Amino acid sequence: MQLAKVLGQVVATAKEPGLERFSLLLVQDAAGADPEQTRGPAYVAVDVVGAGVGEIVLVASGGAARVAAGADTPTDRAVVAIADTVIRGGAVSYRK
Repeated sequence: MQLAKVLGQVVATAKEPGLERFSLLLVQDAAGADPEQTRGPAYVAVDVVGAGVGEIVLVASGGAARVAAGADTPTDRAVVAIADTVIRGGAVSYRK
């Protein structure tokens, strides 16, 4: 799993039937010690927990994403948790 920040939503009126029950989020991986700092390209993930823009989330990928979203859902990445606190080296690096 990877920490990431939700940048926005992707709206698609026509979706594969397995995706109809989910929102699609635009996310970017967290960089370094501060989860609010991001790096790399943004990507789309299926939202299975109801995350919002600006939140720090955990993203599962590959088979774990498909299991989280349901075996019938075609996805490579899924938002599976919303972080309340991130503790690194005994110090809080993020608090919601």
